[in-house]
Amino acid sequence: MVAKGRTIYIAGAGIAGLTLALALAKFGATVVVLERTQTLQTAGAGIQISPNARCVLDRLGLSRQLTQSAFVPQAIDIYPFRRPRPLISLQIGQEAQERFGAPYAVIHRADLAEILFNACRRFANIDIQFGVRQFDLETHARGLSITVERTDHNTINARAFAFIGADGVHSCTRTLILSGPESEYSGYVAWRTMIPISMLADTGIIARDRTSLLWGPGFHAVAYPHPRHDRFNVALFTKEKLDDPQKISSVQTPSLPRMLLKSPQIEAIMENAIAGWSMWPLNAVSTSTWHKGPVGLIGDAAHAMLPFQAQGAAMGIEDAATLAPLLVTETDAQSALARYQSLRQKRVDRVQRISARNGVIYHMEWPFSLARDMVVSAQGPTGHFDRLNWLYGYDPNPEINTVQTIQHFT
Repeated sequence: MVAKGRTIYIAGAGIAGLTLALALAKFGATVVVLERTQTLQTAGAGIQISPNARCVLDRLGLSRQLTQSAFVPQAIDIYPFRRPRPLISLQIGQEAQERFGAPYAVIHRADLAEILFNACRRFANIDIQFGVRQFDLETHARGLSITVERTDHNTINARAFAFIGADGVHSCTRTLILSGPESEYSGYVAWRTMIPISMLADTGIIARDRTSLLWGPGFHAVAYPHPRHDRFNVALFTKEKLDDPQKISSVQTPSLPRMLLKSPQIEAIMENAIAGWSMWPLNAVSTSTWHKGPVGLIGDAAHAMLPFQAQGAAMGIEDAATLAPLLVTETDAQSALARYQSLRQKRVDRVQRISARNGVIYHMEWPFSLARDMVVSAQGPTGHFDRLNWLYGYDPNPEINTVQTIQHFT
């Protein structure tokens, strides 16, 4: 039997947290989202929404908004080092729609955050509280008690069925409440910038309607357009030894070896990055403890990964789709969270491993890069769909009768 009147608290108004809030609200649960910042945060420039994530968002009623704000590249052009023309163009446009029922799209992070936030605001059973300074939890025989301290010095005391940490790679829920590990610096840094589309596309080196993936010895870069903002999102990934990996430095220039500038695409990017660069150390999270009692983790808080398969946000969106129905159907939160972890952990571990392995593959030096290029070329323009069917064709809904659950609350 489905339980009514359950209140779930979520720490973090990011992509995973807002997706979970929306999914829970559609099942009739009462949701309170705690966000430490004063306003909705949109740090980062771009997100790739693969079909497995897009299917979840479409089911939440966001298809029209995503179609208006996102862009569907026709292909991913792969450029090995110094190559002026693509080695291969991997098809991701109409082909993805036909195979998986949803396109492979790119969107500005701010646009996706706004779409989710506006959708949540339409539900009276979702309360998003900004300016939360800290929270404390106490589990007892009568359930879960929560104390929330706000930056305006007000304190809130409440009871909840469950508390879910969607508070990112540096999750306080993971480290303080669940006594889990700190995130670890991966050794990689992401250098990000935005470049006007005309400035980069007019060079004739990078196509304005495609994603460009640039491989080189010890680095790689990704560039894709955001036509709604008239900008290319560019992310350049290098390995760096950092004295303080927790420090985010802004408006710097990547210190690339001179040889890398012999790549025509990298040279064009460097010359046109007039807005400057922001530097983001990439941290990862590895923990077997996703929950304890009625407290659990989703998204980066549970499994932050390298972005080299472009699945970080997608895994958080999948987490939300799996966890939401469990939190309203299981008899207690502990059972819901245990079931959720059993459904999700093996898959997420696999994606984490592939993401890390891609970093090695993308950064290969000669002569190993020659063998890599031959293998990629031999797969053809649609071979990646066969190889990644398990990823893009996945349905994250657990094995429960979600239709009856929805009908119960409507």
